[in-house]
Amino acid sequence: MRTHLCGLVDEALVGQSVTLCGWADTRRDHGGVIFIDLRDHEGVVQVVIEPDNQAAFAIAEQVRYEYCLRIAGTVRARPGTQVNDRLRTGRIEVVAATVEVLNASAPLPFMLDETPGEEARLKYRYLDIRRPDMQKALRTRTRLTQSIRRYLDARAFQDIETPILTKATPEGARDYLVPSRVHPGEFYALPQSPQLFKQLLMMAGMDRYYQIARCFRDEDLRSDRQPEFTQLDMEFAFIEEREVQDTVEAMIRSVFREVAGVELAESFPRLSYAEAMRRYGSDKPDLRIALELADVAEHVRHVEFKVFSGPAQDPGGRVAALRVPGGGEMTRKQLDDLAPYVARYGAKGLAWIRIDDLAKGREGLTSPIVKFLDQRALDGIFAATGAATGDVIFFGAGPYRTVSEFMGALRLKLGRDLGLVENAWKPLWVVDFPMFEYDPAARRYMALHHPFTAPKVDDVAQLVADPVNAVSRGYDMVLNGNEIGGGSIRIHRPEMQSAVFDLLGISKDEAELKFGFLLEALKYGAPPHGGIAFGIDRIAALMVGTESIRDVIAFPKTASAACLMTGAPSLVPEPQLQELHVRVVKPAKA
Repeated sequence: MRTHLCGLVDEALVGQSVTLCGWADTRRDHGGVIFIDLRDHEGVVQVVIEPDNQAAFAIAEQVRYEYCLRIAGTVRARPGTQVNDRLRTGRIEVVAATVEVLNASAPLPFMLDETPGEEARLKYRYLDIRRPDMQKALRTRTRLTQSIRRYLDARAFQDIETPILTKATPEGARDYLVPSRVHPGEFYALPQSPQLFKQLLMMAGMDRYYQIARCFRDEDLRSDRQPEFTQLDMEFAFIEEREVQDTVEAMIRSVFREVAGVELAESFPRLSYAEAMRRYGSDKPDLRIALELADVAEHVRHVEFKVFSGPAQDPGGRVAALRVPGGGEMTRKQLDDLAPYVARYGAKGLAWIRIDDLAKGREGLTSPIVKFLDQRALDGIFAATGAATGDVIFFGAGPYRTVSEFMGALRLKLGRDLGLVENAWKPLWVVDFPMFEYDPAARRYMALHHPFTAPKVDDVAQLVADPVNAVSRGYDMVLNGNEIGGGSIRIHRPEMQSAVFDLLGISKDEAELKFGFLLEALKYGAPPHGGIAFGIDRIAALMVGTESIRDVIAFPKTASAACLMTGAPSLVPEPQLQELHVRVVKPAKA
């Protein structure tokens, strides 16, 4: 139907006949000569329809925006005054012999050279994808997955598909359930990840596995989460943490170099979870922002200001300071407006000191809290933070985790608002995560990663004796403040797996019901093994330079897990529900 792609026609084809297909990007009538910019996925080429070609000219006169066309003609060099060096096709044009309308277009709901609102983009996604930036984004994603496959295939990894219809297991989020027609009252679950299957593959002796896997999680809705997503899933037998990390680190360097032209660090730094939270208030710190938190509890423990001294004296409390160089230029309103922002993250207030002139002592300070702090406290704070004239110091006080989180969020906001984000790529590993976190509402421990992650200790009795301080063999790869991959060394002995289930409040009967097949498999010489999973959507978004993963997914859902284009989810006819032995109970009206 076509001989060449529009965006690839160049001077090498001058004098040759070509047949092109695409869309009318623009149509211009200049003094009786019609110009059509014809666009396909490779780019745009200028087509000239001259008036002496009456048949072609008559059709071209009817062409409108986004008409789908086939045009045959001859390539010729553009006159020197009309050369456009910004385009690959900018030195040539195609003189049309024939113009054929393959399909006319109704007026579009938005122009393709603009960025419409997200609702319009998702409703008319097939038009949105015609836009050059979306074409580029999806083609980048394709190159990403191709690069990953080439890298792993060359290193003896086995690409193995695991089931989509599987068993409901607790892995951190709610399952999407699929009713069975042939097993009345029973349900499959869509996989949150291939976690258990890839572990079973290691037990089966497959040694090195990967899969670009579709995953499903019925999570509480967030702006940049999708109910279905894609991850690169990997697993290794007979391996330690550092071997996993070194292998995938090399892969990520190679993929970024090949796909994005980016050179990542030759060796990624490693931070423990505790250090990351202490210095940055986050387990996925953005190292492009040089700001760091400082603990100042020891300097305010003695003051009568209970907002500070209370948490400072509490073993589970924290008083953290964040020094912002040059922050003294912020107005009082700008400083005060930060309190409502950190309140979203659990802060009950935000204290600050602006240092107008450090040499003047108290007279050189502006702050609503200075009057509550003695000189000893101020001297300690300034020494701990490295304060200087022109700085602002922000303070957070309260429970350790809450303070870390809202001060970490403040650090990111100030870094972005004040232009303190370095134009660079800053990867790192975060390691030594806690094994468990306590859920006061459920009154039990929860797995910080998942229930199959191995603890640092090999002795079951040692783990059971002190679960609060247990450290896992989990690790995350973080890039520019985004967790792009997470994994762990897995439990490979049945007695340790049973002990972890017990600590998580999973009874023996429940464990047998949900994980009996895993516990059985662990009995038969299961090797030490571990792995990692990378978020393909997030990596693609970083490569493209977009904040939203929806920009690199062809047909994403909204934040409310709906498809505006197809209308999913939707009601199902009653006969179909009866076949599935399902009855819909509508929620009671409030």
